[in-house]
Amino acid sequence: METYHVKSAPITPYVMLFVFCFTASISGCFFSFFIPSLTLTTTLITASIVGIIAVIVIRLICDSKYLFTLTFMHCQYHSRYGGWSTPWYNISQLGKAEINHHGWQQPLPWIGIKLNNYDDFIQNISPRLAARMIIEQRILLVMAIKNSNVENHTIEDVLFDDEPYQTPNGNIFKGLRAMLAHRMEYNRKFLGFDFFISEDTLDRPINDFIGLLRRYKAAAIHQ
Repeated sequence: METYHVKSAPITPYVMLFVFCFTASISGCFFSFFIPSLTLTTTLITASIVGIIAVIVIRLICDSKYLFTLTFMHCQYHSRYGGWSTPWYNISQLGKAEINHHGWQQPLPWIGIKLNNYDDFIQNISPRLAARMIIEQRILLVMAIKNSNVENHTIEDVLFDDEPYQTPNGNIFKGLRAMLAHRMEYNRKFLGFDFFISEDTLDRPINDFIGLLRRYKAAAIHQ
């Protein structure tokens, strides 16, 4: 399959409206305070132009950012905090995250990914992104633990487990990478996946994106 670039989710009209109103208001106050000779009409027009420019600039920045690169060999994630990459053969499972809530499965707006082994993934991930994943995805683990039979007082031990981590292949990780490896192991135990991708970052419905990933993974297997 051809290389496919997935862009980040487009900004919503509500966000654009907020950016326009905020920028125009600040600009209007600035012009009124520092250039009092301007008429009210001129101030409003100038502030509106500044607001429109701000919306256009933010729209261009968001539209030019890639979130994923999918090739016949691997799946790669991009962000301002760094990225991660894993070959398709190292992904054993893809699906929507769920938690057991009072005996029934409650779907969550996150895509879950389960790996065959952690070594290359953790070795190559940027420390900033590792820290971001640990912080952003902890709510999923907290919800899963609270809906399990595990005592709640173990949550802190699970969330901040930074003991050195040794993989089955003998690699030893410390610091942030060790904490991420432990978190992935706990995620697998309580949620069935190692790490997650938020639906908020996607440019399409979550089920469509899961289908896209599965098609690339299936094509890679038959290469």
